[in-house]
Amino acid sequence: MSSPVKRSVVVAGHQTSISLEEPFWEALVKIAKSEDVSLNSLITQIDRDRQGNLSSALRVFVLKSLQEGQN
Repeated sequence: MSSPVKRSVVVAGHQTSISLEEPFWEALVKIAKSEDVSLNSLITQIDRDRQGNLSSALRVFVLKSLQEGQN
């Protein structure tokens, strides 16, 4: 497993940083493309519904997306 990488993103018009491992980042990029939204828009949507820290919410979102795709 890769180490988390810190990246800057814009959430609801505000710049912030998140730390994610490369596989999670790549999955988020793929999901955003498949939903035809920008990565920042997808992260903003996830941010609105989250409880806890944003990086964890992003990991859970990716996991749930993968699980739903397998059903």
